[in-house]
Amino acid sequence: MKILVCISHVPDTTSKINFTENDSKFDSTGVQYVINPYDEFVLTRAMWFKEKQGATVTVVNVGNVGTEPTLRKALAIGADDAIRVNTEATDGFAVAKELAEVVKNGGYDLILAGKESIDYNGGMVPGMLAAILDYNFVNACIGLEVEGDKAIISREIDGGKEVLSSNLPLIIAGQKGIVEEKDLRIPNMRGIMMARKKPLTVLEPTTGEVTTSIVSFEKPAAKSACKMIDAENVDELINLLHNEAKVI
Repeated sequence: MKILVCISHVPDTTSKINFTENDSKFDSTGVQYVINPYDEFVLTRAMWFKEKQGATVTVVNVGNVGTEPTLRKALAIGADDAIRVNTEATDGFAVAKELAEVVKNGGYDLILAGKESIDYNGGMVPGMLAAILDYNFVNACIGLEVEGDKAIISREIDGGKEVLSSNLPLIIAGQKGIVEEKDLRIPNMRGIMMARKKPLTVLEPTTGEVTTSIVSFEKPAAKSACKMIDAENVDELINLLHNEAKVI
């Protein structure tokens, strides 16, 4: 079984976020980048298939040369090889089209991606990819087993979970539950050294067409100061809840 894992290169959630050029561009100065956490969950599941069923695992990213350290970390975790499509990932549909070309040319049986990236939270690339390729697609996946050419998938729904079956090829958008946080892997020294020797192929984009652009970014409004009210002053509390917070 050939598995392709889509990897997003995202800012660490502890990074301080700023914007430049009249709030139209993300300022990456001093920002630490990591593997998108949802992608890390599905990569860990892919490693299970590699170890238990002899699958081969390729990781892919659409991005510039600055994303290669993130791909190398995925290789250190255990992926066999990596692909980088050499174009800035600024548009979800453009990313999906580039990934579709990689899938077509690679003959992959199972394509895994996180349900969304934690930077823009668009949640659209896996579904777009499935639409372009006309593959079966399961979103919000929390469980995945594969036997032969058939997969059994669990996905989260309102109030519970749904169990589905599908033939391969198949696209999965996964989340926590497909593996647990305790099962995520930290690259060891041997893995890091081996990752330096594993192949990382750079492909040029097929179209370069971008259909959306960023107009501006805006940070959430700052939280207002906390007001302390005497426990005996119920009237003031009711007044503030009614006239300022407007919750009653």
